[in-house]
Amino acid sequence: MANCPFCEIINGQAEASVIYEDELVMAIVPLHAPYPESAVVFPKQHIDHFTDLPKSLATHVMNVGFDIGQKIMREYAPGRIGMGVHGYGVAHAHFNVFPQNHPFDVVFRKMAYVKEGEVKFAFKNLPIPSRDAMDAIAERLRKD
Repeated sequence: MANCPFCEIINGQAEASVIYEDELVMAIVPLHAPYPESAVVFPKQHIDHFTDLPKSLATHVMNVGFDIGQKIMREYAPGRIGMGVHGYGVAHAHFNVFPQNHPFDVVFRKMAYVKEGEVKFAFKNLPIPSRDAMDAIAERLRKD
C-alpha cells in the first residue's frame, strides 16, 4: 500500500533492523519507541485493523511477539514486558512488544508532555537511535 512504512519495509524500499521474518510476518526494532529494546510485529499482508486479521494470522503475530517478549526479558531484564495493539501510529495492523520499568510505561510515558495545561503524547520527545544501535538490538534478539 502506498505511504505505508511497514509495506515499504516489506518491499525493501525502506531499511529496518529485522528481528524475525517468515512468509507471513516481520518483526523489527521500531524507529519511534520509548525504549530502544522494543519490537513491533506485523503481517506482511497490508491489513489496517488488527481485528480484521484472520484469527490464525493474529495468533501467529502474537506468538512471534510473545517469543520476542521472552527474549527481551532474558536479554535486557526489564521489570515487566508490555504487549499491546492500540491501532494508531501506522495504519497497518501491528503488535507492540516493549520493556516496562514503570507502571506508566504501558502508556508510553516518555512521549508525554504538557501543553496549555493538557497532557499530550507525541514522538517529539523520543530520541531516534542510530541504525547501528537498532541493528545491534535486532541481532541480540535474533540469537537463540
